[in-house]
Amino acid sequence: MVCTHGHDDHVRKAPELADRFGAPILLHPAEAPLWEMTHPDRKPDRELADGDELTAGGVTLRVLHTPGHSPGSCSLYTPELGTVFTGDTLFQGGPGATGRSYSSFDTIIDSVRDRLLTLPGDTVVRTGHGDPTTIGAELPHLEEWIARGH
Repeated sequence: MVCTHGHDDHVRKAPELADRFGAPILLHPAEAPLWEMTHPDRKPDRELADGDELTAGGVTLRVLHTPGHSPGSCSLYTPELGTVFTGDTLFQGGPGATGRSYSSFDTIIDSVRDRLLTLPGDTVVRTGHGDPTTIGAELPHLEEWIARGH
């Protein structure tokens, strides 16, 4: 079970699901403080790192470290499906929230600009909440997001 980040709404059921399906829990180590707020008595089984490649259902997913929403936020990119799973880093209409603990607007903008908006324009963005979008649909709005701020 891959956790894109450690906020409680994304990890609350992770141990239960991992136990039910016999799956390891994978999380970037920078998420430890957030994970421990929800699960103080259980650690993830494996650390995610930028560039890791995971295979699920015959599909390879490349881990992209995309901090900002939280320090260890990660996205999962599969070029063969033309899809990136962004967790709460990028949504339809802009980057994820940065008003929570351990978040940074400047860092999320760097992640979105340098790690996500460089993907092919037709890449489908599957977000942690809400409707999907594409890299091409979001790219023209970067300067608006920066001007808007948090």
